[in-house]
Amino acid sequence: MIRGRPGVARAVLAALLVVPAALRAQDTSHVEGVRVGITYAAGIRPGLLVLWTPGLDSVGAIIQRDLDYSDQFEMIPGAFNPHQGAVNEGLYRGMGASYAVEVSGVSGAVDIRLHDLVALQVRQDRVAVLPGVGAPDFRMAVHRVADEIVRWISGQPGIAATQMLYDEGSQIFRIDADGAGRVAVTRPGERALSPAWSPDGARMVFTSLGDGVAPVILETFATGARVTVPGTATGLNITPVFTPDGQGVAYAKSDEAGTDLYVANIVQMCCVQRLTVGRYSDNLSPTFSPDGQRVAFVSNRPGVPQVYVMAADGTGQDLFAPFDFGATGDSYAPDWSPDGASVVFHREVSGTPQVFVLDVARRKVRQLTSAGRNEDASWAPDGRHVVFVSDRSGRRQLWVVDIMSGRMRQIVTAAAARLPAWSRRLAATAPVFTR
Repeated sequence: MIRGRPGVARAVLAALLVVPAALRAQDTSHVEGVRVGITYAAGIRPGLLVLWTPGLDSVGAIIQRDLDYSDQFEMIPGAFNPHQGAVNEGLYRGMGASYAVEVSGVSGAVDIRLHDLVALQVRQDRVAVLPGVGAPDFRMAVHRVADEIVRWISGQPGIAATQMLYDEGSQIFRIDADGAGRVAVTRPGERALSPAWSPDGARMVFTSLGDGVAPVILETFATGARVTVPGTATGLNITPVFTPDGQGVAYAKSDEAGTDLYVANIVQMCCVQRLTVGRYSDNLSPTFSPDGQRVAFVSNRPGVPQVYVMAADGTGQDLFAPFDFGATGDSYAPDWSPDGASVVFHREVSGTPQVFVLDVARRKVRQLTSAGRNEDASWAPDGRHVVFVSDRSGRRQLWVVDIMSGRMRQIVTAAAARLPAWSRRLAATAPVFTR
């Protein structure tokens, strides 16, 4: 139980576990538009199709889905027979395709060719070394192939070779970006919440809820080794996040004096620095700009929780996301985009939390969702996709939105989901391509 004066300090844990009850009307003065499930019209994105030879159905199907989920292509509809022989460029161009991805060869040595159907040339011809179907790293290896195909066309890799952490019940789970490979990463019976990835994807931090104490735990995925983050052995310590260089962890500590932000050195396991002093307010949910120079966070100093910003040393604290007192609802869970241009967060609108994006340079916000309750958003490494929790399907599940188009897709989890965190692109242990 959180003790101390009323306000966010007492509601901090409730804000993580249950959506706040105080609700207000929508702030329309700063909202620049609502995008909900917009469907691309044909021709806006380059048309693309995937063809594969017999025996490579699993590889071809995963690549096709990954390219679709990148939201950068108009996937040509229809069922294609397994392809053999020369690609009929005229036929596929007539169907609206600008590119064709040909997947051929045999398991273990798969030839990936990218055909430019407009320029009438093969733009890439590479051989991918893939584990056997069913091997633990098979799907991630194929995801990396798909991400390279995206890079060949757009110049930037895709997001298939990424994963998400999220809370389900009292455990933290990890799942691939396409919704496969769900696995528990905390112990059965352990009450864990608020997972966050390290920049290299090798570790996570989370809050472990015990009796009267809630430390922040740093865990290494490969070994399961755990340490307690300095400064969190007593009291309630929540909303942890890594610094961009991976050498520190920032978190909110709640005690008799209130709720304030701290950052600890996890290389030397020392040197806890206090960033806020909440004499008349509570402060939580830190998120760093990619260059590590600024921190966005939640503070109730204006009377209701809102998104603030400060320098990384705690100076220059100021309101970040504009709002109208009495018209705008509480704001929570900011997350800074990988390119530094935006901050996503959720804010109450007419009795329901909705996901918003703040344009950092212009200090303008726009609403991304409107159907159901939507909250706790986290950026993908491409800076155009966001995962969030929504009950629009009748149960709290993970949803992904492409902020460029508004296209949404659901990631089905076994039970109610909450507090997702999207990884950066995960490093490969071995090269995917031999040439």
